[in-house]
Amino acid sequence: MSPKSVLPKAALVIVLAVMVWALAPGFHLDFTADARPAYKELKLFTDVLDLVEKHYVDPVDEKKLIESAIQGMVSSLDPHSALLTPEAFRELQIDTHGEFTGIGIHVTMKDNLVTVIAPIEGTPAYRAGIKAGDRIVKVDGKACDNLRDAVNRMRGPKGTKVVVTIVREGEPKPIDFTLIRDVIPIHSVKSTILRPGYGYVWITNFRDNTYDDLVAALDEMETAKPPLKALVLDLRDNPGGILDQAIRVCDLFLEKGVILSSKGRNGAHVRVYKAHRNSRPRRYPIVVLINGGSASASEIVAGALQDHKRALLLGTTTFGKGSVQAIENLADGYALKLTIARYYTPSGRSIQAKGVEPDIMVPRRILEAQDGQTERTLKEKDLKNHLGAEPDKDKSDRKAEPESKKDKKDKLPSKVKSRIDPLQVDQLLRDSQVRRALDILIGYEIFKQANG
Repeated sequence: MSPKSVLPKAALVIVLAVMVWALAPGFHLDFTADARPAYKELKLFTDVLDLVEKHYVDPVDEKKLIESAIQGMVSSLDPHSALLTPEAFRELQIDTHGEFTGIGIHVTMKDNLVTVIAPIEGTPAYRAGIKAGDRIVKVDGKACDNLRDAVNRMRGPKGTKVVVTIVREGEPKPIDFTLIRDVIPIHSVKSTILRPGYGYVWITNFRDNTYDDLVAALDEMETAKPPLKALVLDLRDNPGGILDQAIRVCDLFLEKGVILSSKGRNGAHVRVYKAHRNSRPRRYPIVVLINGGSASASEIVAGALQDHKRALLLGTTTFGKGSVQAIENLADGYALKLTIARYYTPSGRSIQAKGVEPDIMVPRRILEAQDGQTERTLKEKDLKNHLGAEPDKDKSDRKAEPESKKDKKDKLPSKVKSRIDPLQVDQLLRDSQVRRALDILIGYEIFKQANG
């Protein structure tokens, strides 16, 4: 076969693309012996492309073949590197800047299966009970070929139905979830008061407005009466997002020192992010909640606050995504998402494939709702002829406070607008991890007051 017949138009496009890439600013390629193996492999590629075009049983789309070849090359590097088609690139921008319609989950490829990192709070997937770690094997009864295929088929117009089949650890059979697509909310900060002085903030993911929304929520709680004296920061099922927003969130609670460092191959892409002194120092104690759905940017925040001993981490070990991806714009609306570095916590830890371990391991479970009945055991006052209590002179003239008035004291402090509905607040107080965090913060406050 002559060289002429082996190099169709598509192959020439590839060779030209390689030449343009080589001549781009910042690239200094050596077209000597070390570069020849790459061209030998390109010759192999063009041979295969030509044979497929000419002899495959069905007609093939030349553009799709080349796109798939590049996608295969990039995706073989790691689960997070990918060639983004114009459509996929637009969707990525929507995920961080706007809104979209779908079922509301963040997914990745793990062990060649589409795996849920975390459902987005308040979405159809979240309400239906899809969990972090679930493996999506079918969408509308058809097997998922790849991550992009699964995402495209799960998204669609609002109000339309989609059936997602998942395999869950501990379940003997696949589970079908019938979901109605909806507009996925873009608000990433939820907040409320668990009890006067004790705030709760849930960062669902890191978007363009996360820092500003968090500052607004903290300002309300800090200027209320009583003011904020302790905080539960919930990063559970937070799949990450924009790195800059995670850095700025850390900076809110740190006054100095390293927040994060990153380093690529051969010393490239070295960056060190440091904290700055805040005009309003936030020194109140913090408990950060984490779990297996906490990934990427949320792990950066948890790791930084843990290393600086600025917060206590409670929950279960995080997802373990300790790499940094960069987006490079390509021609015709394409983009390349490429892993360029690993990141390290302030102490130099790499959490890649390890995750951030909590200081206190507490599995999540929902506590039974209290029905008003208290534990009934035998007391001293139940004994026959028991000795009566001595009257309290300081309180003898004070009338008993009705329960209804006591309840009013637990309402939200002034100036605080709850960003979580009352039903969810009740559910939070039945969440074992939230309750444990609140007990720790209350205990710390009591201990601090007792010791001056």
